[in-house]
Amino acid sequence: FPSQLKSQALGNVEELRCLQVLNQQPEGSSLEKLSSSQGCLKLASTIKAYVATVTEDIIRRSMVKEAWRSYFNTSEGQLPPKIAGKPSAHLTLRPQNLAQDGRSQRSGNLSQSCRHAITHWGHSSLLSHVQNMTYRAGRLRVEQPGKYYVYSQIYFRYRGAGRDSGPQLVQCIQWQPAHSPPVLLLKGMGTKCWAPEADYGLHAFYQGGLFELKAGDELFVSVSSLAIDSSDAAASYFGAFRLDL
Repeated sequence: FPSQLKSQALGNVEELRCLQVLNQQPEGSSLEKLSSSQGCLKLASTIKAYVATVTEDIIRRSMVKEAWRSYFNTSEGQLPPKIAGKPSAHLTLRPQNLAQDGRSQRSGNLSQSCRHAITHWGHSSLLSHVQNMTYRAGRLRVEQPGKYYVYSQIYFRYRGAGRDSGPQLVQCIQWQPAHSPPVLLLKGMGTKCWAPEADYGLHAFYQGGLFELKAGDELFVSVSSLAIDSSDAAASYFGAFRLDL
């Protein structure tokens, strides 16, 4: 037992002496030139391998973290500006209290027939996306100029309440240039009649067109009635994509 303690003490002294030699060597020195002791060379190789492993692990973690940060670096649908792909967006209507939201979003700049601006679209789900455009509070903002196909469909669900006809339903796609009032791009309307015993009258308006847009222009949808079915994400939608013509 005393001989084992003496051997262990001699080993510790040798390791300390080796560490002192390593600490005094300039950067980039060869391990073989540090010491003729095989124990010292083994210790130096072990330290070098450990440092390399830790460094690789830190770099790998940093790369993974940066990749996730880039992927989730979105704000109200805004993707990193250098992402590959043409500008495009497809938004689906989110379940919401349309009556309450619509009253708060009436604007004096909008015509009476389309006075309710829809302000809540889903933009980051399985059925929707925003790429190289910006979404905020119901509006799509153009980041790259060009010719865009703009489209929208609204699925109205009007409760007849015993009447044989419903109100005039209107859907509008509005364009608002920077520092200018909204301009009506597309408008669809119709007055529908339903049987008196029908609980609901259902009707969908689709419209789309090609327009020259500039960076900073905004697009949004407004309607005449808030009697909209917001429970079906595939029925009411709004989007745009650039065409290279």
